[in-house]
Amino acid sequence: MLFELSPEDQQIVQTVRRFVDKEVIPVASPMEHRNEYPAAIVQQMRDMGLFGMLIPQQYGGLGLSYVTYAAIVEELSRGWMSLGGIINSHYVVAHDIAEFGTEDQRRRYLPRLATGELRACVCITEPNAGSDVQAIQLTAVKDGDHYVLNGAKMFTTNGRTGNLYLVVTKTDKTAKPRHRGMSNFIVEKDTPGFSVGADIDKLGYKGVDTTSLNFDDALVPAANLLGGQEGRGMQQVLSGMEVGRINTAARGVGLARAAFEDAIRYAQQRHTFGVPIAQHQAIQLKLADMATQIEAARLLTYQAAVAKDRGGRADKETGMAKLFATETGHTVALEAMRIHGGYGYTKDLRVERYYRDAPLLMIGEGTNEIQRLIIARSLLKEYAEG
Repeated sequence: MLFELSPEDQQIVQTVRRFVDKEVIPVASPMEHRNEYPAAIVQQMRDMGLFGMLIPQQYGGLGLSYVTYAAIVEELSRGWMSLGGIINSHYVVAHDIAEFGTEDQRRRYLPRLATGELRACVCITEPNAGSDVQAIQLTAVKDGDHYVLNGAKMFTTNGRTGNLYLVVTKTDKTAKPRHRGMSNFIVEKDTPGFSVGADIDKLGYKGVDTTSLNFDDALVPAANLLGGQEGRGMQQVLSGMEVGRINTAARGVGLARAAFEDAIRYAQQRHTFGVPIAQHQAIQLKLADMATQIEAARLLTYQAAVAKDRGGRADKETGMAKLFATETGHTVALEAMRIHGGYGYTKDLRVERYYRDAPLLMIGEGTNEIQRLIIARSLLKEYAEG
């Protein structure tokens, strides 16, 4: 449903759809089973300009809307959910640099992010800090014209293949409230004292690298403090995570759509009791529910993208979209497996991959339990008595 897109943007989405059908779907499952990074596919994405979609045109990007971005991420994830993840943290970082960075930081990094020369990672989670972002322990201490970073990060998407890192730190451990002591730094891969740790072996979400990161007296230029001012890190992180939640919601829609399309095709090919199983009412009820949930998830995702396009905070809208679309992805993947029966539980068919990929979406970019809290707090403000 592309009712929000211009003809030009629709053409871009259709180009991505054809790319996914031809280049991604035929190879996704074998590569996923080998946990192989899709280097050739990523290069094609780079050649198509997909690493510059949201970056303003003045810095070499395409300057597309978030609605168009969501539609493109849906198409990529329909082919392989990991592809949507590869560009997710890239755009969280690009958004934060474009929105909050100094003009020097924008000019130094955005053009190279737009071409894909730089591929970015956002570094928030730590061994003892996940949903409670303010509990991070990684410190940044000013020393002349540098900051010295010490600590570790976990679950960093693109940690090994990326080469630019937006690192959330504590610049004031005594600040009250805690978020006033948080600051973000742009860290390049060759920074002294910085290293990539072990790869994390995952249930699904294969192909894309997820790693730990180590900072041992890492020397980062003071000019790489995002925005040039300490204490603004939490505000920057929350705005960037809204972008990430649009991406994650769109990935949920794309994954659900792939599972549904495989299921409805299979239901018309598989026969039991003399007829295709699609003729059985029990299967028809499942298909109807799946399609309805996907349509609702897509509409919520587009609504969140529109809210982000309009500017300002979009906590409630992105939280609702992320919550519903990722739960839908999980539900539809399970129902698709049940429609496939025993074959769906084998690695011969794609549905087992969807089923393994879906849980990550309910955890990443803030767990769905956190999304419910965000939504509730927004509603209480909206409906406050008096």
